[in-house]
Amino acid sequence: MPADAGVQWSHRDVKRIVSGVLLGMLLAAFDQTVVVTALPTMAAELNGLQHLSWIVTAYLLTSTASTPIYGKLSDLYGRRRLFEIAIALFVASSALCALAQTMGQLIAARALQGIGGGGLISMAQAILADVIAPRERGRYQAYMSGTWALASIGGPAMGGFFVEYLSWRWVFWINLPIGIGALLACRHALRRLVTRRGLQRIDYLGAALLIIAVTLLLLVAASGGTELPWTSPEILGSLALSIVLLLAFTLQELRAPEPILPPRLFVNPVIRIANLISFVVSMAMFGASVLLPVFLQLVNRIGAGNSGLLLIPLLGGSVVGSFVASRRMLRTGRYKPTPIVGLAFSTIAWLLLATMTQTTPGWLASIYMGLLGIGIGSAMPMMMVATQNAAETRDIGVATASVTFFRSLGGSFGAAILWSILVYALGRNLAAMGAGGPERGAALLRSGGPASTALPEALVPALAQSFSLVFIIGAAVTAVSFVLICFIKEIPLRSTPARAASIPVE
Repeated sequence: MPADAGVQWSHRDVKRIVSGVLLGMLLAAFDQTVVVTALPTMAAELNGLQHLSWIVTAYLLTSTASTPIYGKLSDLYGRRRLFEIAIALFVASSALCALAQTMGQLIAARALQGIGGGGLISMAQAILADVIAPRERGRYQAYMSGTWALASIGGPAMGGFFVEYLSWRWVFWINLPIGIGALLACRHALRRLVTRRGLQRIDYLGAALLIIAVTLLLLVAASGGTELPWTSPEILGSLALSIVLLLAFTLQELRAPEPILPPRLFVNPVIRIANLISFVVSMAMFGASVLLPVFLQLVNRIGAGNSGLLLIPLLGGSVVGSFVASRRMLRTGRYKPTPIVGLAFSTIAWLLLATMTQTTPGWLASIYMGLLGIGIGSAMPMMMVATQNAAETRDIGVATASVTFFRSLGGSFGAAILWSILVYALGRNLAAMGAGGPERGAALLRSGGPASTALPEALVPALAQSFSLVFIIGAAVTAVSFVLICFIKEIPLRSTPARAASIPVE
């Protein structure tokens, strides 16, 4: 049957597919939240505290670099096959993580796990676009929002439980039953999705150039301002080389028969602006998720033991914002007005965060964070819908992956840049007080909660002032996304899925 044959999916079919896809999304979402709590314990047991950040960085590098490749391959070979491969790879590498005996083995296994994780979110979103019309997406957004809420709130708690009562290795062992269940559910639920046969022309050179360029960019984001100064030869050299490789990748995509990221995608102004907004909004979201726990621990003296609970207002607010925006889109058929309002409120929320001091009550800080989360949450899913609605049917997979790709890049650079600004500002404030400089400021921030008990009271205002500057810059970043979304063209939402093709049910 042709790939775009018009076959209607029943509500029961859609719910069955959504349930299988959401298990795969839950697998990836839980892994992102449950691992964070156990990081210090993993590194200490494997005698690798100096390489702790690489447990996260290795996963981030491979998952981000592989996302566009999954998207393109799914357009060529079908979503089901790539989604099942991603789940199987994620589960197998989770077992390797649990069995790791050295820090090197754990980092290598996490890199392999990232290759599987890169396909889970992007393929899940692309499959949903195949079977749910953009006009009806809001009807199912509650399920997706609930999945992220469960992972955001339950993941850190589960990670803490494993570390406290079992072993950090259970952080990875838990992926096996979830992953096997997701694989079985998906094989049953997705059997009606088209799976293409035959060989296709794959742009191997473009894939290699993209992977190396993105890896260098993310290494710059991970190391710049923390392990190495931004002006160091290593950082500047990596940045220059990544730019050269991206230019070479662009030239390759212009000539490749089946480009990894087709240039025609970015000729479309809706897709171009939606990806840019996704990049900028993720800068704000990930920057907030990194900075706010440190602020609450060091300035408000909230214990590090509650670190898993500190982000609930922010993460919970993003889920609420996503749900509200999706339901409004379902009622009105419009995806632009709600994010405009949401990003305006997010900008205000950043400015309110900039007013916080050591005397700000926790409940008020929670309101500010909740407002920030609601605003950001109202924008991110709408950019995915806008992109999928504007993309050609043949490009749904790679268009979906492009949004996920730019979100990852934006999040990485947002966290790195805002953190570097914080280190610089704190160093200047400490030097002005005669209490040290950038080195002491960086050490203080890295120590987090444990340092709060020994932190002299006289240094707290310097910390608060430094955070205020960064929060104002966060407001400027969000204001940029507000301006951008005002220029995005609103195309009427399709009332049919991107790809309604199916094969007979066995």
